[in-house]
Amino acid sequence: MLEYVALGVTAGFLAGMLGVGGGLIIVPVLTYMFAAQNMPDQYIAHLAIGTSLATIIFTSISSISTHHKHSAVNWTIVGKVSPGIIIGTLIGSYCASSLSSNFLKGFFVLFLLYVSLQMLLDIRPKSHYRIPGAAGLLGAGGIIGGLSSLVGIGGGSMSVPFLIWCNLPAHKAVGTSAAIGFPIALAGTVGYIINGMHIAKLPSLSYGFVYLPAVAWISFASYITAPFGARLAHRLPVPSLKRVFAGFLLIVAIKLIWGII
Repeated sequence: MLEYVALGVTAGFLAGMLGVGGGLIIVPVLTYMFAAQNMPDQYIAHLAIGTSLATIIFTSISSISTHHKHSAVNWTIVGKVSPGIIIGTLIGSYCASSLSSNFLKGFFVLFLLYVSLQMLLDIRPKSHYRIPGAAGLLGAGGIIGGLSSLVGIGGGSMSVPFLIWCNLPAHKAVGTSAAIGFPIALAGTVGYIINGMHIAKLPSLSYGFVYLPAVAWISFASYITAPFGARLAHRLPVPSLKRVFAGFLLIVAIKLIWGII
């Protein structure tokens, strides 16, 4: 229990302070925790990703509320992109159920490398496009949802750059991305539950590929600590902290690579 609470505190605090998804922390740490608990090795990555998505359901609610109060959510975009998000996420979670644990770990490692380099080099897209129509947002949602379901995140590291590229102001891109994270987490959780229900080797307290004790304690702790991290973001040198965090993600990626090898 205590290790899940500690993970939730850390993930919520960093998510609130740095604006990164808690899944970037939750997935790799749960991978090590579940291995230490002797969970079935061939399903550890599936459990870590499914559990991460389930925790994001609850933490995203707090984030959406905060951004909505500051009028930073473009609900028109959320409404148009959500169908694609849901379809892509469900397809991604279905595909994940037939992929090996090592493949999912490897895919997550590549994603960690992408995010960490993006943060280290402060890569930001230039705003030179416009918000696409319904068909364009449907397709973009499908891609973001599908990739997010394979790595267990709320999609912010993809949706924020996409929205900024489409000429949405940065603060509205972040707020809108937070709202987009909810259907990703919800559809992903449903997908990982359904696609794991037929597997008999999973832990007794799991519901499909979602491990309920971890969801409960991580969600509780991260929901509480995320607002504190958000407040500190206005007092601390966030750009420097992001580079430190990016370095940490690189270390995590290297350790995961070593474990796969």
